[in-house]
Amino acid sequence: MLCAVVAVVASVQAAHAPPPARTMVLTAADDLPAGVVVRASDLTLTPFDPSSVPSGVLSGAGSAIGRTTSAPVRRGEPLTDVRLVTGSLLRGRPGLVGVPVRIGDPAAVRLLQVGDRVDLVAADPRGDRRASTVATAVPVLAVPRTSSQGDGLTSGALVVVGVPAGSAETLAQASVTAFLSVVLIR
Repeated sequence: MLCAVVAVVASVQAAHAPPPARTMVLTAADDLPAGVVVRASDLTLTPFDPSSVPSGVLSGAGSAIGRTTSAPVRRGEPLTDVRLVTGSLLRGRPGLVGVPVRIGDPAAVRLLQVGDRVDLVAADPRGDRRASTVATAVPVLAVPRTSSQGDGLTSGALVVVGVPAGSAETLAQASVTAFLSVVLIR
């Protein structure tokens, strides 16, 4: 009988034991591709066992909103200091300037990731001139999300590439007088 009483008391105490400690961690609400600017809707707080919280985890939404992802982030993954770019997209790329360009085929842009190297080819929309390469082996710095793809010469999807400062004018000219395509390279 004593064993039965001890078992009942032990099970009642176990049922009323305090829940394990949890730490709220800032995580991605959905999968985030590399090179996108984090919005409030991209974030959620998720309870974690304190011993499983990774080092470098960001302390709050304010430390993540407006920053750019440095690599893809999976839904539920904690946001850490190494997952978000701090400062300029050009940090660590001396001699380069960032040039936003519109690529004529938005589906081709969906294939791009930050860090890819591409050649940019300009084609005359009237067909009066042969297509020509206007940038070679340039790094993709960002692939911004956009809800609009524009029209006319502003159609297509936006990509930010890094080019030597002396090439920026040529690329800017081509981006408003030609349709740009990307060629993925190693």
